[in-house]
Amino acid sequence: MMEELREHGYRISAGTLYPMLHAMERKGYMESSCHREGRRSWRAYRVTTTGRAALAVARIRLRVLFRELIDAP
Repeated sequence: MMEELREHGYRISAGTLYPMLHAMERKGYMESSCHREGRRSWRAYRVTTTGRAALAVARIRLRVLFRELIDAP
């Protein structure tokens, strides 16, 4: 995820990203599951229905803000 964000110009450390993911999980926007393969373990995240609804609202709000910024004199 950090690599994908970096490709879009965002530099986010694990110390920033993981607390954000945990907060979204606590709010019900994400679900996680633990995986293990040999000594390696990781947590996989999935967006929930609540998370998809929150994203839809955020997109609408961003579009409104963007239009206001672009149309401002």
